[in-house]
Amino acid sequence: MFLAVTFASSFVLFGVGTGFGGLQDIINQSGGSNGGPSASSARERIEKNPKDAQAYHDLSTALQNDGKIEEAIPPLTTYVRREPADLDGQRELAGLHLREAEIFRAQAIAAQTALAEALPGQTFQPPSSSKIGQALSNDPISNALSTEYNAALNKAFTAMQGHYTKAVGVYRKMAARQPRDSSLQFELAQTAELGGDTKTAIAAYKRFLALAPEDQSAPAVKARIKQLQAQVAAGTGG
Repeated sequence: MFLAVTFASSFVLFGVGTGFGGLQDIINQSGGSNGGPSASSARERIEKNPKDAQAYHDLSTALQNDGKIEEAIPPLTTYVRREPADLDGQRELAGLHLREAEIFRAQAIAAQTALAEALPGQTFQPPSSSKIGQALSNDPISNALSTEYNAALNKAFTAMQGHYTKAVGVYRKMAARQPRDSSLQFELAQTAELGGDTKTAIAAYKRFLALAPEDQSAPAVKARIKQLQAQVAAGTGG
């Protein structure tokens, strides 16, 4: 879990060498927009006509403008389900899941750091078989802290993985609709890699190379594929 939480590569998110930036651009773009309908007016439109797809998109935008990213995801999910041809809407949804995943990643790292600081390990502690070691291992304060921080870490990690998985699902649907779009394959690969789905990442990177063999990022992508394949061979990849 430690590696999954703290892993951060300049290749992932920023798209080293690519002409389209990578996932960081998608995350930054998923931030609502100035003006537009309010959340209350969008909800009124939905009440009057639950089939009004645009009302769900407007509700999501209004909630994003209010900083309520988690609440903005369900209405946008409804919108893209009703407007599956709107790739911009789907990219926006993937971006929201990625933003939430990064929030939970930060929470997981904070819990991990707090746990390490409160319980720095037992490298220099006496053996657990000794009386002093037994006393330290039964310390109620340490045990309470360990339980608290581990619970926070597990909760944040699970939520982070959930959002990455949902973002991968969105990109799969987009890639299926636009199988010749190399940028979608690249974004799918990066999202899958962040979510620990190494095999999906490798397959998407390979499709990216097949679609854009002359892209300026091709050498970096080829090198990344080899690294990921080595991870899978070693049993460390998903």
